[in-house]
Amino acid sequence: MTNPARTVLAGLDGIRSDLEDLYKDLHRHPELGLREHRTAKKASDALRGCGYEVTDGIGGTGVIGVLARGEGPVVMARADMDALPVRERTGLPYASTATVTGDDGTEQPVMHACGHDVHVTCLIGCARLMARAEDAWRGTFVALFQPSEENGDGAAAMIGDGLTSASPRPDVVFAQHVLPYPAGYVGTRSGAFLAAADSLRITVHGRGGHGSMPQAAVDPVVMAAMIVVRLQTIVSRELAATTPAVVTVGSVHAGTGPNVIPDRAVIQLNVRTYDDTSRTRVLRAIERIVVAECEASRSPRAPEIEKITAFPPTVNDEAPTRRVAEAFAAHFGDDAHTIDPQTASEDMSEIPKAFGAPFTYWGIGGADPDRYARAARNGTIDQDVPVNHSPTFAPVLQPTLDTGVSALTVAALAWLGT
Repeated sequence: MTNPARTVLAGLDGIRSDLEDLYKDLHRHPELGLREHRTAKKASDALRGCGYEVTDGIGGTGVIGVLARGEGPVVMARADMDALPVRERTGLPYASTATVTGDDGTEQPVMHACGHDVHVTCLIGCARLMARAEDAWRGTFVALFQPSEENGDGAAAMIGDGLTSASPRPDVVFAQHVLPYPAGYVGTRSGAFLAAADSLRITVHGRGGHGSMPQAAVDPVVMAAMIVVRLQTIVSRELAATTPAVVTVGSVHAGTGPNVIPDRAVIQLNVRTYDDTSRTRVLRAIERIVVAECEASRSPRAPEIEKITAFPPTVNDEAPTRRVAEAFAAHFGDDAHTIDPQTASEDMSEIPKAFGAPFTYWGIGGADPDRYARAARNGTIDQDVPVNHSPTFAPVLQPTLDTGVSALTVAALAWLGT
Protein backbone atom coordinates (compact mmCIF):
# COMPACT_ATOMS: atom_id res chain seq x y z
CA MET A 1 0.00 0.00 0.00
CA THR A 2 1.33 3.46 -0.93
CA ASN A 3 2.25 5.73 1.97
CA PRO A 4 0.52 9.08 1.22
CA ALA A 5 3.00 11.09 3.32
CA ARG A 6 5.95 9.52 1.55
CA THR A 7 4.33 10.22 -1.82
CA VAL A 8 3.61 13.87 -1.07
CA LEU A 9 6.92 14.58 0.66
CA ALA A 10 8.84 13.11 -2.25
CA GLY A 11 8.43 16.54 -3.80
CA LEU A 12 10.26 18.30 -0.97
CA ASP A 13 13.69 17.93 -2.56
CA GLY A 14 12.46 19.89 -5.55
CA ILE A 15 11.25 22.92 -3.58
CA ARG A 16 13.73 22.97 -0.67
CA SER A 17 15.96 25.63 -2.22
CA ASP A 18 12.94 27.82 -3.04
CA LEU A 19 11.70 27.54 0.53
CA GLU A 20 15.08 28.46 1.98
CA ASP A 21 15.20 31.55 -0.24
CA LEU A 22 11.64 32.44 0.75
CA TYR A 23 12.50 32.11 4.43
CA LYS A 24 15.53 34.38 4.09
CA ASP A 25 13.43 36.94 2.24
CA LEU A 26 10.70 36.90 4.90
CA HIS A 27 13.28 37.14 7.66
CA ARG A 28 14.94 40.10 5.98
CA HIS A 29 11.57 41.90 5.55
CA PRO A 30 9.57 41.50 8.79
CA GLU A 31 6.29 43.34 9.35
CA LEU A 32 4.40 44.17 12.53
CA GLY A 33 0.84 43.05 13.27
CA LEU A 34 -1.84 44.17 10.78
CA ARG A 35 0.92 45.63 8.57
CA GLU A 36 1.90 42.29 6.99
CA HIS A 37 1.01 43.41 3.45
CA ARG A 38 4.19 42.15 1.78
CA THR A 39 4.12 38.84 3.67
CA ALA A 40 0.43 38.32 2.89
CA LYS A 41 1.06 38.93 -0.82
CA LYS A 42 3.86 36.36 -0.76
CA ALA A 43 1.43 33.84 0.71
CA SER A 44 -1.50 34.64 -1.60
CA ASP A 45 0.71 34.64 -4.71
CA ALA A 46 2.16 31.25 -3.74
CA LEU A 47 -1.29 29.79 -3.17
CA ARG A 48 -2.74 31.14 -6.41
CA GLY A 49 0.32 29.88 -8.24
CA CYS A 50 -0.51 26.28 -7.37
CA GLY A 51 -4.26 26.36 -7.87
CA TYR A 52 -5.80 27.37 -4.55
CA GLU A 53 -8.96 29.43 -4.37
CA VAL A 54 -7.67 32.44 -2.42
CA THR A 55 -9.38 35.07 -0.32
CA ASP A 56 -7.13 37.79 1.02
CA GLY A 57 -7.55 40.92 3.11
CA ILE A 58 -9.54 39.05 5.79
CA GLY A 59 -9.23 40.96 9.03
CA GLY A 60 -6.89 43.39 7.30
CA THR A 61 -4.07 41.20 6.02
CA GLY A 62 -5.27 37.63 6.61
CA VAL A 63 -5.19 35.10 3.76
CA ILE A 64 -6.89 31.77 3.22
CA GLY A 65 -6.40 29.34 0.36
CA VAL A 66 -8.76 26.42 -0.29
CA LEU A 67 -7.80 23.38 -2.36
CA ALA A 68 -10.50 20.73 -2.88
CA ARG A 69 -9.76 17.21 -4.12
CA GLY A 70 -13.15 15.53 -4.10
CA GLU A 71 -15.18 14.25 -1.17
CA GLY A 72 -13.50 13.88 2.19
CA PRO A 73 -12.53 15.69 5.39
CA VAL A 74 -11.65 19.38 5.56
CA VAL A 75 -8.29 20.09 7.19
CA MET A 76 -7.15 23.63 8.07
CA ALA A 77 -3.53 24.55 8.85
CA ARG A 78 -2.72 28.00 10.24
CA ALA A 79 0.47 30.08 10.27
CA ASP A 80 0.95 33.47 11.91
CA MET A 81 2.77 36.19 9.95
CA ASP A 82 3.70 39.12 12.19
CA ALA A 83 7.07 40.14 13.62
CA LEU A 84 8.16 42.03 16.75
CA PRO A 85 9.58 45.50 17.56
CA VAL A 86 13.03 44.06 18.33
CA ARG A 87 16.44 45.08 16.94
CA GLU A 88 18.09 41.99 15.47
CA ARG A 89 21.51 40.94 16.77
CA THR A 90 21.90 37.54 15.13
CA GLY A 91 24.70 38.53 12.74
CA LEU A 92 23.03 36.57 9.94
CA PRO A 93 23.72 37.66 6.36
CA TYR A 94 19.96 37.95 5.90
CA ALA A 95 19.33 39.75 9.22
CA SER A 96 16.62 42.37 9.35
CA THR A 97 17.51 46.05 9.35
CA ALA A 98 13.87 47.08 8.98
CA THR A 99 12.35 49.92 10.98
CA VAL A 100 8.89 51.42 11.17
CA THR A 101 7.36 54.51 12.67
CA GLY A 102 5.44 53.56 15.79
CA ASP A 103 2.10 54.94 16.94
CA ASP A 104 3.98 57.39 19.16
CA GLY A 105 5.96 58.74 16.21
CA THR A 106 9.26 57.12 17.18
CA GLU A 107 11.28 54.79 14.98
CA GLN A 108 11.05 51.12 15.93
CA PRO A 109 13.25 48.23 14.77
CA VAL A 110 11.45 45.14 13.47
CA MET A 111 12.59 41.52 13.59
CA HIS A 112 11.14 38.05 13.18
CA ALA A 113 12.20 37.26 16.74
CA CYS A 114 9.47 34.68 17.29
CA GLY A 115 9.87 32.51 14.20
CA HIS A 116 6.70 33.38 12.33
CA ASP A 117 8.80 33.52 9.16
CA VAL A 118 9.42 29.81 9.72
CA HIS A 119 5.69 29.20 10.12
CA VAL A 120 4.78 31.02 6.90
CA THR A 121 7.50 29.28 4.91
CA CYS A 122 6.53 25.83 6.17
CA LEU A 123 2.83 26.29 5.43
CA ILE A 124 3.59 27.55 1.91
CA GLY A 125 5.82 24.51 1.44
CA CYS A 126 3.12 22.15 2.64
CA ALA A 127 0.51 23.87 0.46
CA ARG A 128 2.71 23.50 -2.62
CA LEU A 129 3.37 19.81 -1.96
CA MET A 130 -0.32 19.09 -1.38
CA ALA A 131 -1.18 20.76 -4.68
CA ARG A 132 1.42 18.79 -6.62
CA ALA A 133 0.44 15.33 -5.31
CA GLU A 134 -3.23 15.47 -6.22
CA ASP A 135 -3.67 11.70 -6.44
CA ALA A 136 -2.29 11.04 -2.95
CA TRP A 137 -5.19 12.49 -0.97
CA ARG A 138 -8.90 13.26 -0.96
CA GLY A 139 -10.83 16.03 0.77
CA THR A 140 -10.11 19.73 1.22
CA PHE A 141 -6.96 21.42 2.47
CA VAL A 142 -7.21 24.99 3.79
CA ALA A 143 -4.08 27.09 4.36
CA LEU A 144 -4.71 30.06 6.65
CA PHE A 145 -2.22 32.89 7.20
CA GLN A 146 -3.12 34.96 10.25
CA PRO A 147 -2.03 38.51 11.08
CA SER A 148 -1.22 40.08 14.44
CA GLU A 149 -0.77 37.08 16.69
CA GLU A 150 1.67 39.01 18.88
CA ASN A 151 -0.98 41.61 19.66
CA GLY A 152 -3.58 38.95 20.38
CA ASP A 153 -6.12 40.46 17.98
CA GLY A 154 -5.39 38.83 14.62
CA ALA A 155 -7.62 35.77 14.97
CA ALA A 156 -10.50 37.91 16.23
CA ALA A 157 -10.00 40.33 13.32
CA MET A 158 -10.28 37.51 10.79
CA ILE A 159 -13.31 36.03 12.51
CA GLY A 160 -15.00 39.41 12.72
CA ASP A 161 -14.36 39.96 9.01
CA GLY A 162 -16.20 36.83 7.91
CA LEU A 163 -13.64 34.03 8.13
CA THR A 164 -16.25 31.37 8.83
CA SER A 165 -18.11 32.33 5.64
CA ALA A 166 -14.96 32.49 3.52
CA SER A 167 -13.79 28.98 4.38
CA PRO A 168 -15.49 25.59 4.55
CA ARG A 169 -15.91 24.37 8.12
CA PRO A 170 -12.83 22.31 9.01
CA ASP A 171 -13.04 18.90 10.63
CA VAL A 172 -9.74 19.67 12.37
CA VAL A 173 -7.42 22.68 12.69
CA PHE A 174 -3.62 22.55 13.08
CA ALA A 175 -0.89 24.99 13.99
CA GLN A 176 2.75 24.67 14.97
CA HIS A 177 5.41 26.87 16.55
CA VAL A 178 9.19 26.83 16.30
CA LEU A 179 10.69 26.68 19.79
CA PRO A 180 14.19 26.55 21.36
CA TYR A 181 14.44 22.77 21.09
CA PRO A 182 16.98 21.07 18.78
CA ALA A 183 16.08 21.31 15.10
CA GLY A 184 14.44 18.08 13.92
CA TYR A 185 12.43 17.76 17.15
CA VAL A 186 8.63 17.58 17.01
CA GLY A 187 6.53 17.60 20.18
CA THR A 188 2.82 17.04 20.77
CA ARG A 189 0.75 17.30 23.91
CA SER A 190 -2.91 16.65 24.75
CA GLY A 191 -4.72 19.09 27.01
CA ALA A 192 -3.22 22.33 28.29
CA PHE A 193 -0.21 23.23 26.15
CA LEU A 194 0.09 27.03 26.03
CA ALA A 195 -0.88 29.37 28.84
CA ALA A 196 -3.56 32.01 28.97
CA ALA A 197 -1.97 35.46 29.18
CA ASP A 198 -3.50 38.58 30.67
CA SER A 199 -1.65 41.89 30.72
CA LEU A 200 -2.90 44.55 33.14
CA ARG A 201 -2.21 48.23 33.72
CA ILE A 202 -2.84 49.33 37.31
CA THR A 203 -2.90 53.00 38.31
CA VAL A 204 -2.79 53.79 42.02
CA HIS A 205 -3.41 57.30 43.29
CA GLY A 206 -1.71 59.21 46.06
CA ARG A 207 -1.46 62.84 47.12
CA GLY A 208 1.63 64.65 45.92
CA GLY A 209 3.88 66.66 48.13
CA HIS A 210 7.38 67.65 49.19
CA GLY A 211 9.81 64.83 49.82
CA SER A 212 10.74 66.37 53.16
CA MET A 213 7.14 66.40 54.39
CA PRO A 214 5.71 62.93 53.74
CA GLN A 215 3.13 63.39 56.51
CA ALA A 216 1.30 65.85 54.24
CA ALA A 217 1.21 63.42 51.31
CA VAL A 218 0.05 59.94 50.39
CA ASP A 219 2.99 58.23 48.71
CA PRO A 220 1.97 56.12 45.68
CA VAL A 221 5.55 54.86 45.26
CA VAL A 222 5.41 53.05 48.58
CA MET A 223 1.89 51.90 47.73
CA ALA A 224 3.07 50.45 44.41
CA ALA A 225 6.09 48.82 46.07
CA MET A 226 3.89 47.08 48.63
CA ILE A 227 1.56 45.89 45.87
CA VAL A 228 4.47 44.45 43.87
CA VAL A 229 5.72 42.52 46.90
CA ARG A 230 2.26 41.28 47.88
CA LEU A 231 1.53 40.08 44.33
CA GLN A 232 4.35 37.55 44.69
CA THR A 233 2.32 35.70 47.31
CA ILE A 234 -0.45 34.76 44.89
CA VAL A 235 1.50 31.96 43.24
CA SER A 236 3.53 31.03 46.31
CA ARG A 237 0.72 31.11 48.89
CA GLU A 238 -2.69 31.05 47.20
CA LEU A 239 -2.23 28.37 44.54
CA ALA A 240 -1.37 24.74 45.11
CA ALA A 241 2.24 23.82 44.39
CA THR A 242 0.98 21.61 41.55
CA THR A 243 -0.90 24.49 39.87
CA PRO A 244 1.39 26.30 37.41
CA ALA A 245 1.05 30.08 37.12
CA VAL A 246 3.27 33.12 36.60
CA VAL A 247 2.72 36.69 37.80
CA THR A 248 5.34 39.09 36.45
CA VAL A 249 5.49 42.82 37.13
CA GLY A 250 7.28 44.18 34.09
CA SER A 251 6.97 47.92 34.59
CA VAL A 252 6.58 50.42 37.44
CA HIS A 253 6.53 54.16 36.68
CA ALA A 254 6.12 57.00 39.17
CA GLY A 255 7.49 60.45 39.80
CA THR A 256 9.83 62.87 38.09
CA GLY A 257 12.42 63.76 40.73
CA PRO A 258 14.07 62.55 43.96
CA ASN A 259 12.49 65.12 46.27
CA VAL A 260 8.92 65.14 44.98
CA ILE A 261 6.25 62.70 46.09
CA PRO A 262 4.10 62.10 42.97
CA ASP A 263 0.34 61.77 42.88
CA ARG A 264 0.18 58.44 41.05
CA ALA A 265 2.09 55.29 40.13
CA VAL A 266 1.47 52.94 37.21
CA ILE A 267 2.18 49.21 37.41
CA GLN A 268 2.08 46.91 34.37
CA LEU A 269 2.01 43.17 34.85
CA ASN A 270 1.48 39.92 33.04
CA VAL A 271 -0.28 36.76 34.24
CA ARG A 272 0.10 33.25 32.80
CA THR A 273 -2.28 30.43 33.74
CA TYR A 274 -3.37 27.15 32.16
CA ASP A 275 -7.08 26.86 32.95
CA ASP A 276 -10.07 29.10 33.54
CA THR A 277 -10.29 28.28 37.26
CA SER A 278 -6.75 29.36 38.11
CA ARG A 279 -6.98 32.28 35.70
CA THR A 280 -10.05 33.65 37.46
CA ARG A 281 -8.55 33.03 40.88
CA VAL A 282 -5.30 34.87 40.09
CA LEU A 283 -7.03 37.85 38.48
CA ARG A 284 -9.42 38.21 41.41
CA ALA A 285 -6.49 37.99 43.83
CA ILE A 286 -4.70 40.80 42.00
CA GLU A 287 -7.75 43.03 42.25
CA ARG A 288 -8.22 42.19 45.95
CA ILE A 289 -4.58 42.94 46.78
CA VAL A 290 -4.53 46.22 44.87
CA VAL A 291 -7.77 47.50 46.38
CA ALA A 292 -6.78 46.46 49.91
CA GLU A 293 -3.31 48.02 49.69
CA CYS A 294 -4.77 51.29 48.42
CA GLU A 295 -7.21 51.37 51.30
CA ALA A 296 -4.47 50.54 53.80
CA SER A 297 -2.34 53.38 52.37
CA ARG A 298 -5.16 55.97 52.58
CA SER A 299 -5.35 56.40 48.81
CA PRO A 300 -7.68 59.32 48.01
CA ARG A 301 -9.09 57.52 44.97
CA ALA A 302 -9.91 53.96 44.01
CA PRO A 303 -7.29 52.27 41.81
CA GLU A 304 -7.84 51.75 38.10
CA ILE A 305 -7.26 48.23 36.77
CA GLU A 306 -7.26 47.97 32.97
CA LYS A 307 -6.83 44.84 30.87
CA ILE A 308 -4.38 45.60 28.06
CA THR A 309 -4.37 42.25 26.25
CA ALA A 310 -5.83 38.81 26.86
CA PHE A 311 -4.88 35.50 25.25
CA PRO A 312 -6.92 32.34 25.85
CA PRO A 313 -5.25 29.12 27.00
CA THR A 314 -4.37 26.70 24.21
CA VAL A 315 -5.86 23.37 25.25
CA ASN A 316 -5.37 20.65 22.65
CA ASP A 317 -8.23 18.28 21.96
CA GLU A 318 -7.31 14.73 22.85
CA ALA A 319 -8.49 12.80 19.78
CA PRO A 320 -6.75 14.86 17.05
CA THR A 321 -3.63 15.20 19.19
CA ARG A 322 -3.41 11.43 19.62
CA ARG A 323 -3.91 10.91 15.88
CA VAL A 324 -1.20 13.43 15.00
CA ALA A 325 1.17 12.01 17.62
CA GLU A 326 0.79 8.53 16.13
CA ALA A 327 1.43 9.86 12.63
CA PHE A 328 4.51 11.76 13.86
CA ALA A 329 5.86 8.69 15.64
CA ALA A 330 5.53 6.68 12.43
CA HIS A 331 7.21 9.35 10.31
CA PHE A 332 9.78 11.00 12.61
CA GLY A 333 10.64 8.03 14.84
CA ASP A 334 12.81 9.00 17.81
CA ASP A 335 12.49 12.72 16.94
CA ALA A 336 8.78 12.63 17.90
CA HIS A 337 8.23 13.51 21.57
CA THR A 338 5.67 14.51 24.15
CA ILE A 339 6.38 18.18 24.81
CA ASP A 340 6.13 19.93 28.17
CA PRO A 341 3.55 22.70 28.70
CA GLN A 342 4.83 26.08 27.52
CA THR A 343 4.24 29.41 29.26
CA ALA A 344 3.97 31.21 25.91
CA SER A 345 0.50 32.23 24.72
CA GLU A 346 -1.47 32.26 21.47
CA ASP A 347 -4.77 33.43 20.01
CA MET A 348 -4.91 30.60 17.45
CA SER A 349 -7.54 28.65 19.43
CA GLU A 350 -10.11 31.37 18.67
CA ILE A 351 -10.20 30.15 15.05
CA PRO A 352 -11.29 26.53 15.65
CA LYS A 353 -13.62 27.82 18.37
CA ALA A 354 -15.36 30.03 15.81
CA PHE A 355 -15.89 27.01 13.55
CA GLY A 356 -16.80 24.64 16.38
CA ALA A 357 -13.90 22.42 15.30
CA PRO A 358 -11.34 20.41 17.32
CA PHE A 359 -7.68 21.37 17.06
CA THR A 360 -4.16 20.45 17.98
CA TYR A 361 -1.08 22.66 18.22
CA TRP A 362 2.46 21.30 18.38
CA GLY A 363 6.04 22.48 18.65
CA ILE A 364 9.06 21.99 16.42
CA GLY A 365 12.69 22.63 17.28
CA GLY A 366 14.78 25.33 15.66
CA ALA A 367 18.01 25.43 17.70
CA ASP A 368 21.31 24.22 16.33
CA PRO A 369 21.43 20.57 17.52
CA ASP A 370 25.14 20.66 18.38
CA ARG A 371 24.81 23.90 20.33
CA TYR A 372 21.80 22.53 22.16
CA ALA A 373 23.59 19.27 23.01
CA ARG A 374 26.61 21.16 24.42
CA ALA A 375 24.35 23.37 26.50
CA ALA A 376 22.44 20.33 27.77
CA ARG A 377 25.69 18.66 28.86
CA ASN A 378 26.78 21.84 30.64
CA GLY A 379 23.38 22.50 32.21
CA THR A 380 23.24 25.91 30.48
CA ILE A 381 20.35 25.59 28.05
CA ASP A 382 18.60 28.67 29.48
CA GLN A 383 21.77 30.73 29.13
CA ASP A 384 23.20 29.42 25.84
CA VAL A 385 20.18 28.68 23.62
CA PRO A 386 18.39 31.86 22.47
CA VAL A 387 14.65 31.80 23.09
CA ASN A 388 11.76 33.32 21.17
CA HIS A 389 11.58 37.13 21.34
CA SER A 390 15.32 37.37 21.91
CA PRO A 391 17.28 39.65 19.53
CA THR A 392 19.58 36.66 18.91
CA PHE A 393 16.79 34.14 18.16
CA ALA A 394 17.74 32.53 14.83
CA PRO A 395 16.41 29.08 13.91
CA VAL A 396 18.85 27.12 11.78
CA LEU A 397 17.59 26.70 8.23
CA GLN A 398 17.80 22.93 8.22
CA PRO A 399 16.46 20.64 9.35
CA THR A 400 14.02 23.22 10.80
CA LEU A 401 12.23 23.98 7.52
CA ASP A 402 12.12 20.36 6.37
CA THR A 403 10.71 19.34 9.75
CA GLY A 404 8.04 22.04 9.74
CA VAL A 405 6.90 21.25 6.19
CA SER A 406 6.89 17.53 6.92
CA ALA A 407 4.99 17.91 10.20
CA LEU A 408 2.16 19.90 8.58
CA THR A 409 2.00 17.48 5.66
CA VAL A 410 2.06 14.31 7.76
CA ALA A 411 -0.64 15.71 10.06
CA ALA A 412 -2.89 16.74 7.16
CA LEU A 413 -2.54 13.35 5.53
CA ALA A 414 -3.55 11.62 8.76
CA TRP A 415 -7.04 12.81 7.72
CA LEU A 416 -6.76 13.29 3.96
CA GLY A 417 -4.48 10.45 2.86
CA THR A 418 -6.22 8.01 0.54
